[in-house]
Amino acid sequence: MLELDLEKYNYDLPDERIARFPVEPRDSSKLLLYKSEQISEDIFHSLPKHLPDDTFLVFNNTKVIPARLFFQKANGVVIEVFLLNPVEPSNVVSQVMETTDTCTWACMIGNKKRFKEKVSSIITGAALEKPMLQVNFIAELVDVEKNYVKFSWDNRELSFAEIVRYFGQIPLPPYLKRETEQKDYDTYQTVYSKKDGAVAAPTAGLHFTENVFTELEQKGIKHDFVTLHVGAGTFQPIKVKNVVEHNMHCEQIVFEKSFIENLLANASFVIPVGTTSMRSLESLYWYGVKLCNGNEAFFIEKLLPYEQTEEVSLVDSLQAILAYMNENNLTQIIGETEIFIFPSYKFRVCKGIITNFHQPDSTLILLVAALVGENWQKIYNYALENDFRFLSYGDSSLLIP
Repeated sequence: MLELDLEKYNYDLPDERIARFPVEPRDSSKLLLYKSEQISEDIFHSLPKHLPDDTFLVFNNTKVIPARLFFQKANGVVIEVFLLNPVEPSNVVSQVMETTDTCTWACMIGNKKRFKEKVSSIITGAALEKPMLQVNFIAELVDVEKNYVKFSWDNRELSFAEIVRYFGQIPLPPYLKRETEQKDYDTYQTVYSKKDGAVAAPTAGLHFTENVFTELEQKGIKHDFVTLHVGAGTFQPIKVKNVVEHNMHCEQIVFEKSFIENLLANASFVIPVGTTSMRSLESLYWYGVKLCNGNEAFFIEKLLPYEQTEEVSLVDSLQAILAYMNENNLTQIIGETEIFIFPSYKFRVCKGIITNFHQPDSTLILLVAALVGENWQKIYNYALENDFRFLSYGDSSLLIP
C-alpha cells in the first residue's frame, strides 16, 4: 500500500504573510523563479522573458460564479446555500448554467435545521437593469441526506447563470477571513475567465494582464485553454496521517477537440498555469491511456496513475483521444477527475508550472513537491524570507525542475 507522511509537507505560515487583498495592477506581483534548482526573483510582468521559446502555456478559463446564495424565511431566518455541483437536469455545469427552468444542485447549507420548507428571495428591476422586472427565486431542500437543493424562478428570460449573478455572492477562500467586497467581483476573476461554473478562482491566472499576453505573443509563446470548474474541495484540509487515504475531491473538466490537436502539435514543453490546469492535463493523458486499454469512461480515479504498469507515450495517448472523438463525431469531451498528484507521481505532460504559494499540509503542496522534489522546502523558505505574499491573492512562482 502507498504511504506518505503528511508531517513532511508542513511549514509555518505566519498569518501576516497571507495576502488579504491583491496587488494592483495584477502583474506587479512578485515572481519567484526556480530553474535547474536555482532560485531567484523578478516581477510578474517579466514572466515572458523567463519562459523557454518552445513553451506552450495552458490556462484554465473557468469563471467563478457567485455561489453563496441567501434566502429568507417569513419569520426572518436566513438560510445560506453554497452551490457545489449540479445533479439535475444534468451534471454538466455548462448546460445547467444555461437552463431557464428548474435545476438541482448538491450544496453546503447554513442553518440547515431551519430549512424545512421552500424559501425565497426577491430581486427587483433596478438590480436587474430591467426596471419593470421582478424575479422571485425559490430554493427547496429535496434530499436532506445528500443536501440536494432544487432552485426555481418565475422568469424564463433569465438563465441560472444570470440568476446567481444577480442573487449570489462571490465565495472568497475561508482563510482570507473577511467578507466579500465589490472589488472582489473583478479581482477574484482572471481576465480570460469565460466558462461559468467554478466556486473558487484558478488563482495562478490572476496575475495575467492583457499586456502580459501581448508580450507572450511577441515572443512567440503559444497558449490555449481548458476548463476545470474548481470546486470547494480544493480547500479541504488533509486530516489523515497517511495522505494517500485522503478523500480527494472530484472536479469536472472540459476539453475542446481543437485544444487536443493544439497540445499534440506543441507537446514538447508544456507549462500549466495553476494546479487546476496541471491536474486537467495529466488527467487528459490518463484518459488516453484508458482508451488505449478499451475503457471509454472519462473518469480518472484518485490513484489510477500509481496502479498503471504499462507505459503509454503522450503522443499515443492524445492520438487515441482524437481517434475516439473522430469516431464519435465529438467536438468536445467532458470528464471528471479526482487525480491525486503527490511525490512519486511521474509527470507525462507538464514540464513545470506557474503557481501561487499554497497552504501547509495541503494537496497543493504535495503537487508542488511531486514536481520539484524536496526542494519545495527551499523554495518556500526563500519566499518566507524574502517577503513574498501567500495564498490566493498572493505572489506567483515559475517552477521548472
